Amino acid sequence: MPLVEVSGSIDPDAISDAVEIGDRAQVLLWDVGLHSDEALDALRRLTEGSPPVVALATDADQAAAARDAGAVSVLPRSSPADVLEVALLAAGVGLDVRDPSFEHETAPRRGPLEDGEALTAREAEVLQLLAEGMANKAIALRLGIRETTVKFHVNSILAKLGAQSRTEAVARAARQGLIFF
Repeated sequence: MPLVEVSGSIDPDAISDAVEIGDRAQVLLWDVGLHSDEALDALRRLTEGSPPVVALATDADQAAAARDAGAVSVLPRSSPADVLEVALLAAGVGLDVRDPSFEHETAPRRGPLEDGEALTAREAEVLQLLAEGMANKAIALRLGIRETTVKFHVNSILAKLGAQSRTEAVARAARQGLIFF
C-alpha cells in the first residue's frame, strides 16, 4: 500500500486549482516540465502558507530556477515512483531532498549558520561524510588527511551547530540544508 495519496492534479495555468488542492494537501508535487517559464511563474504565485513543494525538473538550471521559485525539494522528472514517494514524505516533515544529478544545485551550503558562523569547505566535506555514517578513520582515508585532523573538524562542526553528538549534528545540518541524502 502506498504511503502517499494523490489528492488531485491540475494544469499549470490553473493556479487557483493549485491553491484549492493545496488546502487539502500536505505536500505539492510540481512538474516544471517542458513549459518551464509558465510552470515557474505559477509556482511563484502560490499563496503564503501553501504546503511544501517538491518540483520535478529536466536539468540543473531548471532545478535552480524551481528552488528560486519556492520549491523545497527538486528531483529529476525521470525519478522513479519510490524516490518521489520518499521525497514527498520527507518534504511533509520539513526535510529538503535533492538529487546529485543537479550538481551545482546540490553543493552543501556552508553558511552562515543559525549563530552566524559558517562552515569551512573542509568542514562541509567532513559533515557530508558524517551524514553518510563514516567513522573518523574512514573519513581521514577518503580525504587524505590525518585522523586527528578529522577529529578537529568534527569538534568544530559540533560547536558551530551547537550539537552534542555526531548524530545531533547531522540532524541539525539536514534541517538547515547543509547536507543532502
